[in-house]
Amino acid sequence: MNWSVIFPLILFLAIIFIIGFWASTYLKSSDSFLQEYFLGGRQLGGFILAMTMTATYGSASSFIGGPGAAYTQGLGWVLLSMAQLATGYFVLMVLGKKFAIVTRKYKAVTLVDFLKERYESKWVVLLSAASIIIFLFSAMAAQWVGGARLIESVTGLSYTSALFLFAASVMIYVVIGGFRAVALTDAVQGTVMFIGTLILLIATVIAGGGIPNIISDLTAENPNLITPYGFDGGLTPLYVSSFWILVGVGVVGLPQITVRAMSYKNAKSLHRAIIIGTIVIGFIMLGMHLIGVFARSVLPGIEVADTVMPLLAMEVLPAWLAGLVLAAPMAAIMSTVDSLLLLVSSAVVKDVYLNYIQPNASNQRVKNLSFGVTTVLGVLVFLIALSPPDLIIWLNLFSFGGLEAAFIWPVVMGLYWRTGNKYGAISSMVVGVGSYMIIHLYFPNPFGIHTVVLPILLSLVAFVIGSLIGKQRLQESVHIA
Repeated sequence: MNWSVIFPLILFLAIIFIIGFWASTYLKSSDSFLQEYFLGGRQLGGFILAMTMTATYGSASSFIGGPGAAYTQGLGWVLLSMAQLATGYFVLMVLGKKFAIVTRKYKAVTLVDFLKERYESKWVVLLSAASIIIFLFSAMAAQWVGGARLIESVTGLSYTSALFLFAASVMIYVVIGGFRAVALTDAVQGTVMFIGTLILLIATVIAGGGIPNIISDLTAENPNLITPYGFDGGLTPLYVSSFWILVGVGVVGLPQITVRAMSYKNAKSLHRAIIIGTIVIGFIMLGMHLIGVFARSVLPGIEVADTVMPLLAMEVLPAWLAGLVLAAPMAAIMSTVDSLLLLVSSAVVKDVYLNYIQPNASNQRVKNLSFGVTTVLGVLVFLIALSPPDLIIWLNLFSFGGLEAAFIWPVVMGLYWRTGNKYGAISSMVVGVGSYMIIHLYFPNPFGIHTVVLPILLSLVAFVIGSLIGKQRLQESVHIA
C-alpha cells in the first residue's frame, strides 16, 4: 500500500465523519425529525446550496465514468459533456422560487409529498415511490462501484474489500447525520472537487508535454479522437444535441436535484447558488473530461477505463498530492451516494409507510425506521455492486433517463399548468417509464437520438391528454354529485 497517497484520503474521511457527528446534534434538538433528517430544516444558504447541487450532480459518473468515457471516445465526449454547463442554472430557474413556495405551503418534505398534495392520488404516490426505488438503486450501485474502483486503484485491495470499506464509510455518516450532514459535507466535497480538478488538469498537461504535443499524440493514434464525432464516429450531431435532454433539460425531473430546490433559506441564497453552481459545474465538467482525453497520451493502453482518474493522479502527481486530489472523486461519489440513500429511504418511510401504513407513528418510531431502512438499503446496494459493469457511466445515465421520464412533466406541469390533474400525472408516469424501458431494451437510440428523448415526449403527450380527459371526468363527477 502507498501510505503517502492513502493518508490524505483517511484525513479527508475523518473530517467528513466529524461533520456527520456534529450534524447529528441537530437531529436530537429538532422539533421535527422529518424536516431535519430529510431537508436540513430548510436552512441552506447560497454557497452550500450551490455546492450540494454540484457535489450531488457531479458523481462517480463525472469523476470516474466521465473521464473513462472521454478516454475511450476522445474530445467528442468533452463537447457532449458540456451540455451540463447550464444544468444548475436551468434547474433553479425552472423550479426555484415557485417550487419552494408551493412545497412550503404543502409542508412537503420530499418530491413525492409535493406530488401527493398536488394531485391528491394514492397511485401517483405509489408510482413515484416505486420509480425512485427502482431507478435510484441502479444510480446508487454506480456510485458504490465508483468508490470501490477508486479505493482498489489506490490501495491495491481487492475489489470486494474496497467496496466494503467504501460502503461502511458512507453508511456511518449518512445514517447518523441526515440531510444536514449531507449538505455540509457536500460543501467541503464540492470545494475539494474544484481544487482537485484544477491541480490534476495542470499536472496532466505538463506530463503530456503541453496541449499541442498531446493533440499530436491523439492524432497519430486515431484522428477521430480530436473530432466531435468520437473514436468511431458514433457521436453524431443528432445524438449529441439530443443528449442535452438527458443531462440538461431533463435534470429538472431528478428527485435528488429537485429536493435541493425546496431546501434553501431565502431568495438571496437561491440567486447566489445559481451563479456559483453554474461556474463550478462548468469548470469541473470541462476539466475532468479533458483530463480523461489527455490521459490517453500520458497513460496509453488502460484496459478498465473507470480506473483512468486514480491511475493518472498517481502517475503525474507526488504521492501526497495524489492523495489530496483523489479526495475529489471520493468526495463526488460520497456526496451523491448520501443524497440517493436519503431519497430512497424517504420514499419508503415518508411516502409509503407514513402515508398509507402507519400515519400516526411516533417520532421515535419514525426515527428508528429511517435509520433502519437507510442501513438495509445500503446493504442491498452493496450486494448489487459486487458484480460491476465495465463502464459505470452507463448505469448512472440509465437511472437518469428513467427518473426523468417518470417525473419531469408531473413536476413542471404540476407547477405551471392548473388543468394538470392526477389522470395526467398517472398517464405520464406509466407511459414515460414504460416506453423508456421498452426503447432502452429493444430500440436504443432510435433515429439516431438518445433513448430518453422519445419517452419524455410521449410522457408529455400522455400528461396533456390524460389531464384533459381527467378534467372532463372530474367535471362530470361534480355534476352528478
